[in-house]
Amino acid sequence: MTNQTAAMLVIGDEILSGRTRDSNMHHLAQQLTGHGIELLEVRVVADDPLAIARAVNALRGAYDHVFTSGGIGPTHDDITADAIAAAFGVPIGHRADAMDLLGAHYARQGLDFNDARQRMARIPDGARLIDNPVSVAPGFSVENVHVMAGVPRIFEAMLAGVLSQIAHGKPLLSRNLRLLRGEGEIATAFGNFAAEYPDLAMGSYPFNQDGVFGTNLVLRGEDATRLDVALAALSDLLAK
Repeated sequence: MTNQTAAMLVIGDEILSGRTRDSNMHHLAQQLTGHGIELLEVRVVADDPLAIARAVNALRGAYDHVFTSGGIGPTHDDITADAIAAAFGVPIGHRADAMDLLGAHYARQGLDFNDARQRMARIPDGARLIDNPVSVAPGFSVENVHVMAGVPRIFEAMLAGVLSQIAHGKPLLSRNLRLLRGEGEIATAFGNFAAEYPDLAMGSYPFNQDGVFGTNLVLRGEDATRLDVALAALSDLLAK
């Protein structure tokens, strides 16, 4: 069976302005690789409802899963839930089970369950709640779109729950050959070698460490034995 595909939509002016460094994409890529789901595209959009809805509609039709981060908190600029509802053409409102979760959470803390906090219980019709074991306020999934918080610790906890309910494919494995040679020196031989292994993905990544130039050659595939054979052959080839 061919592995499922995925895209990520990162939402927030703070990402685009450079005020916040996004770490959720890196975590998502690692987790999806381990679960045999191919992350093929990442987009970043501002806190603009039309831009969010357009991006969601473009991505959800092109990939098996779309993972979003950001914009589901209690403030006026947390507009992701409304934008998702608009993208799917469904109503949105305070949902009873989400209200109960949040109401009980704030009652235990002795805090007022005010209008701002109740905003986090606004869920598009037909959505499935995503558990939030860190701060209770849920994410949600609508069809193949999984909407999660932007705070890394919460995003990571939500993602673990989502992935536990998604069919996994074959994990994508990798092997690395580190050379103290420039890309230009090995490019032709490496290109010809890659053509002999069309079932494997191969990439070349130059580095400069302490003034030393080199190249990391990375081989990716689903079969560990095949990767080991290819890595040995590549090592022999470039050792000459």
